Amino acid sequence: MYLMSRGEGYARAIAGFYGMPVNPMQKQLARLEEDGVVVSELIGRVRNYRLNPRYPYIEPLTALLKAAVAAYPVELKNRLLAQRACPRKVISH
Repeated sequence: MYLMSRGEGYARAIAGFYGMPVNPMQKQLARLEEDGVVVSELIGRVRNYRLNPRYPYIEPLTALLKAAVAAYPVELKNRLLAQRACPRKVISH
């Protein structure tokens, strides 16, 4: 749900969103990557995940996830769909 709604994410952010420990989230993401459902890239020391656009069942999977998100309570749906942007560091001279 998180990756479909936000496009990408890393294990700590996803685990934090769902209020769960990071280790089980990392293990689940690794399993999903082994199965080809998600792909990842290492950005610095952080592994960033997204749904694999080449996954053979990506269309039915995203349709299912979108339908599930539509059934979420409004508050949770808004939280899931909110894109959190880090503010830019202001450099003063």
